[in-house]
Amino acid sequence: MDRIVAQFSCGAASAVATKLAIARYGDRVVIVNAFIEEEHSDNRRFLADCEKWFGRSVTILRDTKYGSSTHEVWRRKRFIKGAVGAPCSFHLKRDLLDAFRFEGDKIVIGFTREEVDRFENLQDRLKEYEVIAPLIEANLSKVDCLAMVERAGIELPAMYRLGFHNANCIGCPKGGAGYWNKIREVFPEQFHQIADIQESIGPGANFLRNRRTGERIKLRELDPTHGRIEDEPAISCSFFCEIAEQDIEKSVV
Repeated sequence: MDRIVAQFSCGAASAVATKLAIARYGDRVVIVNAFIEEEHSDNRRFLADCEKWFGRSVTILRDTKYGSSTHEVWRRKRFIKGAVGAPCSFHLKRDLLDAFRFEGDKIVIGFTREEVDRFENLQDRLKEYEVIAPLIEANLSKVDCLAMVERAGIELPAMYRLGFHNANCIGCPKGGAGYWNKIREVFPEQFHQIADIQESIGPGANFLRNRRTGERIKLRELDPTHGRIEDEPAISCSFFCEIAEQDIEKSVV
């Protein structure tokens, strides 16, 4: 029987997507997580709490070539982010999933209803995967997922509680000016570590832009007043959230 492989990233959306996949596919679901050195340590606590919620363990995948470190990928590749993404995602996540994957596996991914376009683009680009998006099928938003996790009695990861919108690594090159100014404020040591790596590589590693001139700038050149990362959204739950929770409850009756 083909496996259903749920990619659990230690975020609220992937947690709810995994829980829905278990409700629908039962024992066919295998849960995997790619350990990343630069994630907040509280992600491991969240993973352990979610294992109890899932009723099964998560298989931890660890890269050995780069020590599971985004910083090491950037240093050795001399590249941080380009038009098609970041090399850390490819080497520390996709490579591991490719090695773990069997022919016929279906992949569960935590895209929400706000990310339909992103999901469709992924399907177009990664035709070798059969990808399932339970949150989109259930019409669940990111806010719905936050609410469902909290209603399950699980404390959200520390990054959410600090005002970030996801539980990604501390210092993700995909973030904008507001995100990086908040990283500088909350995690100054990590901010300067990444700035050092960026400057050691050279101008090609500058992934932020001056909003007036469009010129690429170093992290340390970022105006502290530029950008704005909004406060953590209110924890509320929609009608679709309740339907999804009913599906989960039915599966364990």
